[in-house]
Amino acid sequence: MADKLKITLIKSTIGAIPKHRATVEALGLKKLHKTVEMPDNAAVRGMIAQVKHLVKVEEI
Repeated sequence: MADKLKITLIKSTIGAIPKHRATVEALGLKKLHKTVEMPDNAAVRGMIAQVKHLVKVEEI
């Protein structure tokens, strides 16, 4: 596993269910095509798995 993950919001949360919307915001993503760096741990991986259809993930 990598030390950090680069997570980018690639799809809008407008049509998403409220739980997914909250997860995207908890990841620190507010606008389309914005990127955040998060530590690579089980909690972050779980959040990414929940909204994998909305985000793009790169290991750095």
